[in-house]
Amino acid sequence: MPLFQYTARSATGDVRTASINAPSREEAVARLRRQRLTVIKVEEPRGATKPAGGRIPMRDVVVFTRQFATMVNAGLPLVQALDILARQSEHPALAQAIRAVVADVEEGNTVADAMRRQPHAFNELYTNMVAAGEMGGILDVILNRLAVFMEKADALVRKVKGAMIYPAVILAVAALCVVVLLWRVIPVFSSMFASVGMELPGPTKLVIALSGALNQHWWALLLGTAVAVVGARRYYATPAGRLAIDAFALRLPVLGGVLRKSAVSRFTRTLGTLVSSGVGILDALEITARTAGNRVVEDAVMRSRASIAGGDTIAGPLEASGVFPPMVISMIAVGEQTGGLDEMLSKVADFYDEEVDAAVSGLLSLLEPVMIVFLGAVVGGMIVAMYLPIFDMVNAVR
Repeated sequence: MPLFQYTARSATGDVRTASINAPSREEAVARLRRQRLTVIKVEEPRGATKPAGGRIPMRDVVVFTRQFATMVNAGLPLVQALDILARQSEHPALAQAIRAVVADVEEGNTVADAMRRQPHAFNELYTNMVAAGEMGGILDVILNRLAVFMEKADALVRKVKGAMIYPAVILAVAALCVVVLLWRVIPVFSSMFASVGMELPGPTKLVIALSGALNQHWWALLLGTAVAVVGARRYYATPAGRLAIDAFALRLPVLGGVLRKSAVSRFTRTLGTLVSSGVGILDALEITARTAGNRVVEDAVMRSRASIAGGDTIAGPLEASGVFPPMVISMIAVGEQTGGLDEMLSKVADFYDEEVDAAVSGLLSLLEPVMIVFLGAVVGGMIVAMYLPIFDMVNAVR
């Protein structure tokens, strides 16, 4: 029986990491939940085979979902519909996953249970919504709702990632220019100044020292960078490290606002979609927490889950987290009181999708001049530092 490594949170909020024997990942999750643990992560057994074709793009899953919904709505039997979709899928990993689902459904399993055995293709949010659709006899409606949700979620992620491309490119260009100058250009000036034997200004000495460090100890700089990257990744992999870095990211000027609005949009969209699809509020909150993408938001949602399990409201712990704006808290509170929580959450999500658009546009407008000035200051500063002694030499000749 495979040994699964898991990370889970107890009812008191303590996070534990251990192992559990189970015939499958789904059974491991079920056993942990029976122990009143909130599952954070369950890793596949070592040596488990990877799905062919690698990671499945969101777009392919969306197309499959829409086509599946159309076929179900047209009255095609589930096995026949899935078999057709498996044969026409262009992505090998998705086709393999659908064929496995067909085999499990033919053995008498529900579509949701069969999809749970293909976590690389269908995440927990997906399978829970499918299960709700099967139970309610509205699978085609749920599948269409899922497709809309995934399209909007994918668009949101692409917007935020797109906002990061420009500064990343500028920083990469700046770093490349600095390395080339220090590696090839500055040594030429350094040799010329050494032959003259004149006293150099402070900025020039600093640039020459940096050039010498790069040329003589480049291996140490590379090693130090690698150690720093690995150390940062390992620190982020710890609960405390992820919490600290995610909280710091939310406090960043301008960028923090984009990340905060993105987190609010994702939270409200996910929870609203799950609740409107018939998923229980406790399960919906747990799934939403795991897909939050930010530890601060995840912890706030899990506190809300504990709060509502104890008979209190969702809004209180969310307000205490400091992540969610007063408008969001107020609308969630009204939704709880009126029984229209899913509708309120959808309205908030639509509003914050537009806010993310505006925030990303504002961020790009601000970053463009800032990054140009930064690049000019770094590269131009080094060039000016090397020309200062030449200016002194010209003045001395006069």
